[in-house]
Amino acid sequence: MEKLVITGKTPLKGEVTVSGAKNAAVAILPATLLIDGICTIENLPNISDVKTSCKILESLGAKITWNTPNEITIDTRNINKTIASEELTRKFRASYYIIGSMLGRKGEITVGMPGGCKLGARPIDQHIKGFEALGATVDVGQGRITAKASKLVGNSVYMDVVSVGATINVMLAAVLAEGTTIIDNAAKEPHIVDVANFLNTMGADIRGAGTDVIKINGVKKLLGNSTYSVVPDQIEAGTFMLAAVASQGDILIKNCITKHLESITAKIIEIGGQVEDNGDSIRVWCNKRPSKATIKTLPYPGFPTDLQPQMGVVLSIADGTSRIIESIWESRFQYTEELNKMGANITAQGKSAFFEGVEKLSGSPVYSSDLRAGAALIIAGIIAEGTTEIYNLEHIDRGYENIEGKFRSLGAIIKRVNE
Repeated sequence: MEKLVITGKTPLKGEVTVSGAKNAAVAILPATLLIDGICTIENLPNISDVKTSCKILESLGAKITWNTPNEITIDTRNINKTIASEELTRKFRASYYIIGSMLGRKGEITVGMPGGCKLGARPIDQHIKGFEALGATVDVGQGRITAKASKLVGNSVYMDVVSVGATINVMLAAVLAEGTTIIDNAAKEPHIVDVANFLNTMGADIRGAGTDVIKINGVKKLLGNSTYSVVPDQIEAGTFMLAAVASQGDILIKNCITKHLESITAKIIEIGGQVEDNGDSIRVWCNKRPSKATIKTLPYPGFPTDLQPQMGVVLSIADGTSRIIESIWESRFQYTEELNKMGANITAQGKSAFFEGVEKLSGSPVYSSDLRAGAALIIAGIIAEGTTEIYNLEHIDRGYENIEGKFRSLGAIIKRVNE
């Protein structure tokens, strides 16, 4: 069993470069199934979710060449299967994008129920509603999803709740459909814009991505023969921003789009941190104990749920009582039990948690319950006195490339060991 061993207490200082966005990459890779040709994708994060995605594509007939650890060329001219590996698709949530892409490409697909972080109920009813509106039939049972369509036809789809996954999945299914599809109450996250930009580069006609109304004019074919670079990871950038505040450090975060970080920047300034916006990089520093705050997670451009645990670490040592209201996922406060083992004073109930700020955390063995909880616990270990051991690293490796190496470059005393 692997674990991370961290010796605190360390103020983080220096420069770090953000990788490509995990949430964009795991949607762009399935989107390549819509292409009857070859394309190259750059700035891919070298993470387990990306590697699993590539294995799924290969199992369906794609040919993938790794040019570098962060660049691949994909040939999807010979997609010849319509059943995806249930073992692989169950490993992570975003495997459901295979459904939208394969409905468009082959009119049929069977996948295992998507897995991923255990954050409470994560229904796919909005995905199914969208597929059915375009003319597909969807059967869910015995741990798998089967979707079929003799022909997809554009339609109006209203999202009952703002859903990133459903917005992207319906967009994928609509690209090669006959006629026009309009998605109302669409999610607006940066990675939705990135997926739309990728598809448009390959010959699609998608307009309005990044707004709450997306219009997709179906085309007959995507030809590929282009190169696309994945957008920088907003959540990784935010993770290092909050690590700078928590550790009372000074970090220059390179290769980021600062406009995507405005909600995090606003809260960091509110709690006493300082931010310097350089357009494609951002410097964050803090030389005092952070102040209390109230945070509510919201769809973009609101405060991201994927940065809620990292902010929770900051508030656990803030001066005063803070509150986080989680409006996206019902089980996102599992990490607070681990922080309490380290001396935090957090009371979580339902979708709210109260953080009575303590002056310091102490090292302890802790367990990562999900991807972002794992990142939060790394920050907690860096600012805690003594030694922290973090287990369940497979969650962290799903979404962060070389995370211990990047923190080590900022001065953290952290190593990965086999126990």
